[in-house]
Amino acid sequence: MKKSDLIAQLSEKEQLSGKEAFDVINWVFDGFTDALREGGRVEIRGFGSFTVRDYSPYLGKNPKTGQHVQVGSKKLPYFKVGKELKERVNGRKGSI
Repeated sequence: MKKSDLIAQLSEKEQLSGKEAFDVINWVFDGFTDALREGGRVEIRGFGSFTVRDYSPYLGKNPKTGQHVQVGSKKLPYFKVGKELKERVNGRKGSI
């Protein structure tokens, strides 16, 4: 599913204009992004949680040239799937 599919489904289900659905989806995603940027956690019960993990610098390798390169420290979003979603994907009961 793409973001545009999500917008179309929200628009159809809630009888919103495409612009209104677009604004709602962007508002939600912007809220997630802001919370993660500030070091917070986003948890959607039954679906999963998003956090930010810090990674230390390390010595990597350029796969094309084989040269070693220094990779700086970075922060990356991390998703942990919720129990109910895991069960539903595996065909077991569970409600989100």
